[in-house]
Amino acid sequence: MNKFVEMSTFVAVVDALSFVGASQKLGTTKSVVSQRVKGLEKRLGVSLLERGSSVSLTEQGLLFYRECLHILDAVSLAEEAVTPARADVCGRLRMTTSHTFMCTHLSPILADFAVAYPQIALDIVTEDRHVNMHQPDFDVAIRLGPLPDSTLIARRLARNLTFLSASPAYLQRCGTPSHPEELAQHEGLLYSHRAPGGVWQLNHHGDVQPWRVRSRLRSDNAFSLLAAAKAGLGIMVLPLFLGAEAILNGELKVILPEWRPDGGNIVALYRKTRRDSPMIQALVNCIGEHLGAEPEWERRLRLRGLLPP
Repeated sequence: MNKFVEMSTFVAVVDALSFVGASQKLGTTKSVVSQRVKGLEKRLGVSLLERGSSVSLTEQGLLFYRECLHILDAVSLAEEAVTPARADVCGRLRMTTSHTFMCTHLSPILADFAVAYPQIALDIVTEDRHVNMHQPDFDVAIRLGPLPDSTLIARRLARNLTFLSASPAYLQRCGTPSHPEELAQHEGLLYSHRAPGGVWQLNHHGDVQPWRVRSRLRSDNAFSLLAAAKAGLGIMVLPLFLGAEAILNGELKVILPEWRPDGGNIVALYRKTRRDSPMIQALVNCIGEHLGAEPEWERRLRLRGLLPP
């Protein structure tokens, strides 16, 4: 059995947490996947997986999984390095990004990229919940928001300014808070990926404090929160890339501008072993050039005098 096939199969089982899921991903049968992993364990003389209702890694299995990721990454990079006419960037590029950002801004940028690089086949998954970039399924992620400490390379593309916002109708009905301590008396529209417990972390001149708000509506979909805010249901944490148009149209207003949720940045994330990939660099450069030093949504608000200082 080819060692790379065994390793790829093992990694697929770990990522899918099941033999069935791995077989579907690999386009083969569960029995074939099981035989490959058993053969791998027999050849290594160790047990790699704990089998039950779902599979989990043994201590040796975790060590082997991490090494497999490095090796498979290196093989992929080596193949790219010797591809004929490397200057003509080509191959399959697997990326993941925010569903919301894809719908609002990234789709036309990726279309332009695909036109500019006809020999690159893009494979895109949109998911607002962060996926594990240490698995070999993805080459690059475009993410928004604060990032935890990581061994991944993070290349900043633009800032992601974020404010508290509500509709004029809501503020007329319920009053405009002048301090975050008043938020406890207001209706909150909560993004379940960031504030599931109804607490907003707000930055005031470098001092970050938690402030509680009542839960009026909770969703993992930013568009539903935006619609609820425009309908006057409450206050939401509003990234400007999503809500600039609503602010320009007078449908939403920024409140407590000196108390800001940390929106972090828009960044490209990829593994260190992929730093020299010409496909990744071409994609990241393209997105960075389209966004520019000041993204268009910020520029439009600034020209209208609606961008808080």
